[in-house]
Amino acid sequence: MDKVIEIKELYKVYTETAIPVKAINGINLEFKSGEFTAIVGPSGCGKTTLLNLIGGLDKPSEGIILIDGVDITDFSMSKLTDLRLWNIGFVFQAYNLIPVLTAKENVEFIMQLQKKPKKEREERALELLNAVGLADRIDVRPGKLSGGQQQRVAVARALASKPKFILADEPTANLDSKSTATLLQIMQELNEKENITFIFSTHDKRVVDKAKRVITLDDGVVVSDELGELKV
Repeated sequence: MDKVIEIKELYKVYTETAIPVKAINGINLEFKSGEFTAIVGPSGCGKTTLLNLIGGLDKPSEGIILIDGVDITDFSMSKLTDLRLWNIGFVFQAYNLIPVLTAKENVEFIMQLQKKPKKEREERALELLNAVGLADRIDVRPGKLSGGQQQRVAVARALASKPKFILADEPTANLDSKSTATLLQIMQELNEKENITFIFSTHDKRVVDKAKRVITLDDGVVVSDELGELKV
């Protein structure tokens, strides 16, 4: 499998506080195409910070992040925006859907930014909403959808740009058991059938049990990196 992400001697230190906080402390990791990986650990261990660094939403204090062999750590804001637009899909805990747009329009939005033709946008949005079981909700705005349905729209939106990988930050945190099971099944099928790479930060054992690889962080350091289910 091809390396999608390489992280070398990565540090992130927040200096805004009276005492500097080392959120990420010398991490070295690789992620390959088709991985379904959970990043776990206690609150404050650096999970979300690591995803934000990989996704170009934050900049490291030291170290290198390679996406497809290209070092992104010195990218300008505009280059990072382009990187996210064309290469990375995001699924957030809070869904982050645009409330005035329908489900279909939310999925289409990133393709509009990519300047894709209208017909292509519409076909892709319908294909993805069907894949996540929402073919009958395409014209409904987020406020009329359940939490689980909103998160499925968010997954469809993340896939719309055909990214190299998906970063999902606590995607099941606000969902009930049934919605979580449905969402995980959808993401697992997309991973297995289409070889889409997923990297999660999570506290949720249900997510961990589905992961092919489990990375545990503590105080910004990788303390274990295991294949298969984490026995807890």
